[in-house]
Amino acid sequence: MKVAKFGGSSLCNAAQVKKIADIMKSDSERRIAVVSAPGKRSTGDTKVTDMLIALHANHTAGLPVEEIITDIIGRFAAMVDELGLEYHLLEKYEEILRSYLADINEKKRLLDALKSCGEDFNAQLVSAYLNKIGVDATYMCPGEAGILVTDEPSNALLLPESYDRLEKLKDAGQVVVIPGFFGYSKSGQIVTFPRGGSDITGAIVARAVNASLYENFTDVSFIYSADPSRIRSPHKIEEITYREMRELSYAGFGVFHDEALEPVYKHNIPIMIRNTNAPEIEGTKIVAEREYIPRMPVIGISCDEGFTSLTMNKYLMNREVGFTRRLLQIMEDHDLSYEHIPSGIDNLSIILRSNQFEGNDKLAAVIADIEDTLETESIHVENDLVLIIIVGEGMKHHIGVATKTTVALSKNDINISMINQGASEISMMFAVAQKDAQRALHAIYYNYFDES
Repeated sequence: MKVAKFGGSSLCNAAQVKKIADIMKSDSERRIAVVSAPGKRSTGDTKVTDMLIALHANHTAGLPVEEIITDIIGRFAAMVDELGLEYHLLEKYEEILRSYLADINEKKRLLDALKSCGEDFNAQLVSAYLNKIGVDATYMCPGEAGILVTDEPSNALLLPESYDRLEKLKDAGQVVVIPGFFGYSKSGQIVTFPRGGSDITGAIVARAVNASLYENFTDVSFIYSADPSRIRSPHKIEEITYREMRELSYAGFGVFHDEALEPVYKHNIPIMIRNTNAPEIEGTKIVAEREYIPRMPVIGISCDEGFTSLTMNKYLMNREVGFTRRLLQIMEDHDLSYEHIPSGIDNLSIILRSNQFEGNDKLAAVIADIEDTLETESIHVENDLVLIIIVGEGMKHHIGVATKTTVALSKNDINISMINQGASEISMMFAVAQKDAQRALHAIYYNYFDES
């Protein structure tokens, strides 16, 4: 059994829906489809999810909503028309939207309910079209399927008992179409996952039915060794491990949501990234283990912007028991998460995402608390940092990766603010100034991959 997840670009219009229907029909092992909300049809277009968020914003602000409702229904109406489906679907969609607006008073609950409609309506539409072309299919809402989640709006976490409930899908005699992105709490509330939630739903379902393959259909055939918008014609990755993909996803790779790896990697279910527009191409496969290629110690390089570092200096810091614990307590007290903590004998740096300091006075408050609690001799703040992460299972077998990388940066007159190697030995972080980001990425990339 294969589980196929289709992203927003794969479902943005009727032509794309026809493509995914052909994909499901072409392989009898594809028994479950997890679908996203319609994405952008072209540059400048609006995703249906964003339209639903705008509907919520207008409603809660007491502004008119009729035009937005008309636009949302219009997006689905265009698909219903071209696919030759029954118009009662549109009547049902509008009825649901209006009932949520009328009946749900809590803002956060209403937002989750409205956001879920993009995936929910699309799943019903896809199921109807599959039946129209002769595929025996059924729409199944997440609650009926068995996706139980925690009750924090917009931050759902799967409850473990969901896997036992979802296992029954293995025995379904039809193709099952499930909307991604949301589940139901035990109290019956609709709760959405964080960003990339449809990827998470797909992975959950794949694990529950012990799928032989989890296919993630998007608008690219491969994961690339670097961002194609930054590096011309980057290397295509044919096979990558879960750990490598996790490191790259965390550091800015946008193809696959990093949290979606967790349900499948523990059960060694391979993931295949495929292109809806070229389904015949076997794209990047994400696996538990892969063969080590000596000439390619690095498989991918990512560049993530928007970081701030705080560097503390204190003589004999290494002899002070509990220094790091107290520093992390200060971060927790101010509701801040950190990314890296490189350290020396008398100094320590902590790197955080800069957006945590926007629109507040947390930075000044944190510095004051550090000076008061840890009695540091000095604190240096560096803004506008970029983290360049190099990743590869082969790094732990290859001597000189750090040296080779630092030499490449030095030759291009790029100053390194700090270096940190992950404990797993499959990743290494280099912090550079924002102004040097593109040159640094090029210098490192072409140090490991041929320029084409």
